[in-house]
Order: sequence, then C-alpha cells, then structure tokens
Amino acid sequence: MRPGAVRPAGRPRNPELDRAILAAAEQQFREAGYAGMSLESVAAAAGTTVPAVRRRFRNKAGVAVAVIDSLRIESLPAGSGPPRRRALAVLRNFRANLLRSNSMAVVGTLLAEEHRHPELLAAFRSRLVEPRRAALRQVLAEAISGGDLPDSADADLLATMLIGSFYARYVATSDLPDDWAERILGQVWPDAHGGRQLVRASPRTP
Repeated sequence: MRPGAVRPAGRPRNPELDRAILAAAEQQFREAGYAGMSLESVAAAAGTTVPAVRRRFRNKAGVAVAVIDSLRIESLPAGSGPPRRRALAVLRNFRANLLRSNSMAVVGTLLAEEHRHPELLAAFRSRLVEPRRAALRQVLAEAISGGDLPDSADADLLATMLIGSFYARYVATSDLPDDWAERILGQVWPDAHGGRQLVRASPRTP
C-alpha cells in the first residue's frame, strides 16, 4: 500500500471515483502546485467530498505520492536475456512511461517545488527514477565486464547520458520518435547483429 494511503473498509470503493480523484489531484498539482493543492480542492474538482478523499488518502502528501506513482504506466521489464536486449527494453519502457499524458508537466511541477517541498522530488527519485537507473546501470556494468563495452566506460555516466537524451529530446521538440531508444543506444552500444552502427573512418593506405 502507498505511504499515506488508507486501507479501505466496508463496501468496495468505486473505481471510477478513484480515477476521478486521482485525475483531479494531478490537475490541481500541475496547475496550483503542492502548496495550492488541498483535499478540499481535489474533492471539489472530482465532484465528491473530502471524507471520500480521506478514505483513499490519509493526507495531502499521500495524494501527491499517488500522483507521482501514476506516472508509471508500465512496470520495468524482467531482467533476463542478453545484456543489450535488456538495456533496450529498459529504454523502451522509459519512453512509454514518459509519453504518458502530462507526465513531463508533473515532473516540471516537482522540480518547481524542489526547494519548498524537497520530499516530493525525493519520492519521485526513489520510486521511479532510481529503479530504472539501477536496472540500466547493472546491465551496462555487465556489458563492460563482459567486454561488450570498453573497459574505460563508466556505467553510471552512460546511464545518465542515455536517460538524459529522452528529456533533452522532449524539451527541444516535444517529440520522442518510436525508434528513439534504438537510435540513442546504438550511438554508445552498436548492435552486432545488424542494428545501428557507429560510423568509423577507414584508415587510408599510403
């Protein structure tokens, strides 16, 4: 159960109302920020009552964490298979989650609230960012130790570059091409089986 959430009692909850409350909370969070969001405003926007919201979330912090959790629409893929395929799966998963409606807007609000409410960005990092970075770092470290990537490569730095390219592309164009994961991974880890390769200059003969 999410921190701040309340275990339901009595009759089953209405899933449509659950969705309406979460959608209202996200809208309030994006438009008014954490300070401007309240259980009263969320309830009013969802067309329900404050007690109905409290039956689902203990307090405003619990509502905010639920909004953060809702950014994850697809779970991380299972860690099995060849290293490069696993790295590509993590990046494809990231693209799918990043393209969730209003995902980047919520991230922007979290960054805007960093100095006033650092616990919100910390929750985002621990619940969504770090698990993905850890999975990608692990597979990149395996590739380095296994000789698929140079010994001089830095797994943490590569993970930052790969994931950061998605944010940079979106900020620049509001677009993430379908093959972005393949294209960006191919720049640092060419596919030996026919995928995108780095262009290497052929040595000239005298």
